[in-house]
Amino acid sequence: QVQLVESGGGLVQAGGSLRLSCAASGRTFNTYNMAWFRRSPGKEREFVAHISWSGSSTYYTDSVKGRFTISRDNAKNTVYLQMNSLKPEDTAVYYCAANIGSTVYNVWGQGTQVTVSS
Repeated sequence: QVQLVESGGGLVQAGGSLRLSCAASGRTFNTYNMAWFRRSPGKEREFVAHISWSGSSTYYTDSVKGRFTISRDNAKNTVYLQMNSLKPEDTAVYYCAANIGSTVYNVWGQGTQVTVSS
């Protein structure tokens, strides 16, 4: 069974940058799509970014376009989220998710906290 482990969260000032990583176990990482989601205090979980299994296709929620970049290294079984120009409203727990043999994201990591101070 695939397991996902996020890392790279922390406290950063507004305008700063962080890079999140999500390491996946298993040998079939290069066959499934990946995504990042986030949950802010008092809000529903929201989609942030998606990347296809090959890395050739990406898309983002409007609020992060131009600031965040999703990428993956299939040789390292890892997906990344580079976050630049961070804003206080980006404060959330960030989760990576995998879409494995399903039409929905059905495997989730435990999350990593990102806090952006003003």
